Amino acid sequence: MDRIPLSEADGHMAELIDRVENGEEIVILRDGKPAVKLVPIAEATSASSTARPRLLGIARGKIQVAEDFDETPDWLIDAFHGIDADKPLPDTVLRDIEAAKARRAKSGQ
Repeated sequence: MDRIPLSEADGHMAELIDRVENGEEIVILRDGKPAVKLVPIAEATSASSTARPRLLGIARGKIQVAEDFDETPDWLIDAFHGIDADKPLPDTVLRDIEAAKARRAKSGQ
């Protein structure tokens, strides 16, 4: 791996690219410190191709979205705006909180 100062690399980029295309790796230094590394694209793409392909649909049938998932209850909107902040949460919310706690306790978390 060759290390070349930026001032030297600036005028010889075509030559450096030829060298990299022929398999060399070149590090360009700025103020004596490594700034960039020139590597052939074929090497960069082969590294990413070793990753496992993503499997699509592995959660099919395991997730259910409620029909009203995108509807925000008025009480929640009011809470964000500070309206009725002293009012207790609705019973449905309290039931959901208790159910979530029970599921968490059952799963051991």
